[in-house]
Amino acid sequence: MSGRDAVRLDDAELDAFLRDNVKVQVATVGTDGTAHLTTLFYVVLDDGRLAFWTYGRSQKIRNLERDPRITCLVEDGTDYFELRGASLKGVAELVLDPDRILAIGSAVATRMVGATSFEQLGDVGAAEVRRQAAKRVAVIVTPERVSSWDHRKMLEPQSAPTEG
Repeated sequence: MSGRDAVRLDDAELDAFLRDNVKVQVATVGTDGTAHLTTLFYVVLDDGRLAFWTYGRSQKIRNLERDPRITCLVEDGTDYFELRGASLKGVAELVLDPDRILAIGSAVATRMVGATSFEQLGDVGAAEVRRQAAKRVAVIVTPERVSSWDHRKMLEPQSAPTEG
């Protein structure tokens, strides 16, 4: 097994990792061909795809309108042997339906503040999410290629091959 394979997250580990973290670095293709990079809060949808919302007039939305390619990075850890991450390269779907924007935005806002339900945001928080939804676009990322790593696995004892 290669070193890269040894630290790769399996499907269950990847799902848990993405659900445990809250911030994603998002790269879109700028007009000059360079990456436009931002950090956002996100949610994992029931089908495992990432979703976030942002202002409809933001540079990242303008870039995605022109070119739907997107790369998302979720990472964690400080020390080298703590580093974990997942890079998802794929295509962005721009969600313009107000009800879907509100649903995704509500989920993002709830997760962002560490609440377990939208109701925990209270009347003021819920009203703010609804107000913001009018200015925003939601984005759903369909990954075409996923790379992942967990350097903590480097410290795990390796099992010896069995003789047969």
